[in-house]
Amino acid sequence: MKKILLLIIFLVSFVNLRAQLPPLIDREIFFGNPEIAGAQISPDGKHISFIKPYKDVRNIWVKEKDASFDKAKVVTAETKRPITSYFWSRDGKYILFVKDNDGDENFNVYAVNPAEATEDKIPTARNLTQAQKARAIILHLPKSDPDSIYVGLNLRDPAWHDLYQIKISTGEKILIRENRDRTTGWMFDNQDKLRIVMKSTEQGESEIFTIQQDGSLKKIYSCNVFESCTPLAFHQDNKRLYLLTNKGDNVNLIRLVLLDTETGKEELVEQDPLNRVDLASVFISEKTKKIISTTYFDDKPRVYFKDKQFENDYNFLRKQFGEEKEVSFNSLTDDESLMIVIAYSDTEPGIVSLFDRRTKKLTQLYKVRDRLPREALSQMQAIRYKSSDGLEIPAYLTLPKGLEAKNLPLVVVPHGGPWARDVWGYNSLAQFLANRGYAVLQPNFRGSTGYGKKFLNAGNKQWGDLMQDDITWGVKYLINQGIVDPKRVGIMGGSYGGYATLAGVTFTPDLYAAAIAIVAPSNLITLLETIPPYWTALKTVFLERMGDPRTPEGKAQLTRQSPLTHVDKIKTPLMIVHGANDPRVKQSEADQIVVALRERGYPVEYLLAPDEGHGFIRPVNSMALYARAEEFLAKYLGGRYQTGGSPEVMQRLKEITVDVKTVKPPMQIIMNEAPSINLTGKWHATVQAQGQGLPLIIEFNQNAAQFTADIKGPNGTGKIENGKVSGRNLKGTIKIDFQGQTLELELTASVDESGNMKGNLSAPGFPPLNFTATKANK
Repeated sequence: MKKILLLIIFLVSFVNLRAQLPPLIDREIFFGNPEIAGAQISPDGKHISFIKPYKDVRNIWVKEKDASFDKAKVVTAETKRPITSYFWSRDGKYILFVKDNDGDENFNVYAVNPAEATEDKIPTARNLTQAQKARAIILHLPKSDPDSIYVGLNLRDPAWHDLYQIKISTGEKILIRENRDRTTGWMFDNQDKLRIVMKSTEQGESEIFTIQQDGSLKKIYSCNVFESCTPLAFHQDNKRLYLLTNKGDNVNLIRLVLLDTETGKEELVEQDPLNRVDLASVFISEKTKKIISTTYFDDKPRVYFKDKQFENDYNFLRKQFGEEKEVSFNSLTDDESLMIVIAYSDTEPGIVSLFDRRTKKLTQLYKVRDRLPREALSQMQAIRYKSSDGLEIPAYLTLPKGLEAKNLPLVVVPHGGPWARDVWGYNSLAQFLANRGYAVLQPNFRGSTGYGKKFLNAGNKQWGDLMQDDITWGVKYLINQGIVDPKRVGIMGGSYGGYATLAGVTFTPDLYAAAIAIVAPSNLITLLETIPPYWTALKTVFLERMGDPRTPEGKAQLTRQSPLTHVDKIKTPLMIVHGANDPRVKQSEADQIVVALRERGYPVEYLLAPDEGHGFIRPVNSMALYARAEEFLAKYLGGRYQTGGSPEVMQRLKEITVDVKTVKPPMQIIMNEAPSINLTGKWHATVQAQGQGLPLIIEFNQNAAQFTADIKGPNGTGKIENGKVSGRNLKGTIKIDFQGQTLELELTASVDESGNMKGNLSAPGFPPLNFTATKANK
């Protein structure tokens, strides 16, 4: 009777616990196509454009300003790759957007005339740049010539962009400046005259030049590889230049200065009044060329207004939407009388409205992801904790709504970059995970931007070391606070966050119970060897901030910091996710970690989308990823998950799930991988067979990641001709001559940090023979 009573109490407690959680939100609401997004108002204020699915792919639509959304006309007809952003031409005649091919980041610029749209006809989008295997960068939209745009195109040299002027109406391209001097950007003044050239030196310095009357260049500013100096726009006097910079030994935070383009003299305009974070953005009026406001991303955004009328508008809107929400001005008419505003918070993806500044009339257009139940979302808390060396680390913590903050399962989500940061606001992944019952930690580890030069530079050459400690100590902090169950900690990230995920399960294998690495580099040396050619200007920055594999010290450091080197330490259930067309982190980075785990007999799951690049853009792929991810996390961490999905999503998941047995090791990786052991020399080995220890002498001859060996035993001799070294692991086929016959055995072994070798010899039909070995001159 007592046992039955205890069982009833347990079941009632379980039901009450589940009842405290909000309803399980369909993953499609988080990651599917938004109903409406990206609203902009035309320059003349007569039309509103927005993004909405057409035949289940995000396309651009246009409606008259006061018309209902069901009266809108679709103006693009993309059938595969969704349109994620766009803009109006200066005269409002065209809408322009960029598109790549299945995530390869080779962007072209397209133009469409929305006036040609009818209920029965969708206008044809014209490819203005016509680039094959090249990348277009939009640089300037001149007011004085609204039928033109200026773009950078790396047609001639994939590493460097030349400057072109393109006529929107005809597609005619005119070469303005050929880039043979490491130019990284150009800037036009308030009269649309080309005035500024930015360059990068081979030493990683950034330089700013003015174009003189005779066409020559005059250097007016520079900053070193560990500083930043970014031109924003010309002052209203059209002589001085607004610049964001942290140049100087005594300067830590990025601030706004005015730079005299004749003398190079700089004048401080503003820096953080609280002396906490970098100046993040400056809002400058297109109409007056004066500063409207500055924004700092602290724990929450801080906005400082310089324009009284805009400040009054901002305060009025905050009162309308509620002080807990932030308000951003997203799109304005040429006369700045009408604007589209967005009110948002950590639990509000966005309320998008049209605001008439003259009449103060506020008209709601739509809510971002309107089907998302706001009352079920969780708050994002700013926290701080100390890392291994005492450095204070800022982070965000999202707790599952309805549960006590005690012994919760945790998913750590390190951001990508790593030279980026997480900010306060609605985050779909954090809210998705919190809805499944997980606490979510988003650490802004050292090397993140926004917190000053010292904090950024503290991450130099610290991949996998102190940068990883910043993540590890965040987990320990939450465990010590009693918030997190130490046995139910997972980690999930993309790009650098994917690297941090792999580093987490190799350098701290006992910390994590599940891991999902998305577009993750596994070998830092091959990552640096395969960066896109158009990142050539940044190559020195990468080498200085990560490490230089061209030097013995740098190669050793990067090898040690590469998760692939320590793959034998992985014991955490791991899922690898990648896009086949990723130009930044090649598919080989995923393949090699999958192969390494497979060959060691460790379970690993692999999702590979053939139509994606550095991250998943197509909703069907995203939903397939998260369908598998939430079930994977629930299995090992104990959260909730949504079973099944639409037939399309489930079919897509089946299509992108890779049989790891079919993954081939990339040859380039084998050739370039830097082993962390030196085999060359004589080793004394003992093989355990039938209860006896049989002695062998193995003479290794190693050349980088390959080795040969001569083997001598009491009853015969043998050779290894094509052995391979991977980190501290080795494999090879031994051919032994014994009593007139040749026997083949597979050798698999690893060498620990003390220099001791352990492994086994195996052959089909025979149990493996274990052996140990030590170097003769050790």
